[in-house]
Amino acid sequence: MTRAERYVNVGAVVVPFLGFLLALTLLWNQAVGTVDLAILAATYLATGLGVTVGYHRLLTHRAFATYRWLSYLLAVLGSMAVQGPVIDWVADHRKHHAHADEEGDPHSPHVGEGTGLRGLWHAHVGWLFSTQGQAAKRRHAPDLLEDRGMRAINRWFGALVLLTLAVPAGLGFVFSGTAAGAARGLLWGGLVRVFFLHHVTWSINSICHFYGRRRFATDDRSTNVAWLAPITLGEAWHHNHHAFPRSATHGLRWWELDLSGLLIRAMKRLGLAWNVVRIAPERQQTKLAAR
Repeated sequence: MTRAERYVNVGAVVVPFLGFLLALTLLWNQAVGTVDLAILAATYLATGLGVTVGYHRLLTHRAFATYRWLSYLLAVLGSMAVQGPVIDWVADHRKHHAHADEEGDPHSPHVGEGTGLRGLWHAHVGWLFSTQGQAAKRRHAPDLLEDRGMRAINRWFGALVLLTLAVPAGLGFVFSGTAAGAARGLLWGGLVRVFFLHHVTWSINSICHFYGRRRFATDDRSTNVAWLAPITLGEAWHHNHHAFPRSATHGLRWWELDLSGLLIRAMKRLGLAWNVVRIAPERQQTKLAAR
């Protein structure tokens, strides 16, 4: 990783954190309104689903198929989550699955940087300053490199980062008609939302490979963490995902809430998704871990 890339990642981590601290001050002084929180919720859902449904389940694992225009839209929304350009993200995640919790895994809490708190730190944040974006794209994401549209979205990442801040600021101005409203939109729907979504996503790398429940026989140390599932939009059923990486739904039991999986089901009913990968109960049964 170059020094410039490291500095950019430091800024991407620190600036939203500073925004979060400012937001706490405003919240304490009740300088926040319903519109501000609605913008936060809407942008969190839109960009979060861009990562979970777009970056992850569609582009990384091909858990379903959709129209090209919709795949581009999801890639744009995923880019606006400020977690890295689409091709970098996909390559890193495919490398993670190829070397899960073994040497070569970009962000395992069990290898590379030791175990315990040091390993958790590496999996959660530390990897951003050493291994993030370093996976060989020709090896791990050749399909995206061959797609002109995805290459363009990858190149436009910097502009999409500016857009992800401009949109909530614009919404704040539209609903309030004031510069103060625009500033609050930028803070809550921009910086605070990016901060929350960053740490929620990074928790999959750290917590969901360190603490939680396991049901299937897998070669890695992935876990399911039920309390994380709602805010990760279903991604915290991470052990299920490692057992069946191509499954469009990560919540494999009826009570395992998976908002991303529900969206894919809705897309299928609307004719916007097809070839949706489903894991039959019989196949799940054959992979249960010995008790």
